[in-house]
Amino acid sequence: MPAFPFSQALTASQTDFRPLANWQFRRVPYPSYVRVLLRTTGAAGTVLATFYTGSQTVQQRAPVQVGGTAGVTPTPLNTPVVEWIADAGDELIISIDETAAATPTVDGIVYVDAV
Repeated sequence: MPAFPFSQALTASQTDFRPLANWQFRRVPYPSYVRVLLRTTGAAGTVLATFYTGSQTVQQRAPVQVGGTAGVTPTPLNTPVVEWIADAGDELIISIDETAAATPTVDGIVYVDAV
């Protein structure tokens, strides 16, 4: 099933970074179990993420877990998993904001598994 790992250095005060913008599976082709893992190298509470699927907000703007290493894909062993069921045709959107005028890196992976 599709997976999308990513690593991105954010610019100072960058808003609305959307890692899935050009992913072929950002529109879910079938009912799916979606899992997202995110970590940042930034300071606690300074990198915030919002998750949307279709017309629903899955996670309101909330802090991304810190303690990541740039370029290292997070795993469920050390990163909380945000998970939900998406309907066929739903667009998956992850929006990430950097609020501390710093340049942290965000690493993540998104899994889309057929239900």
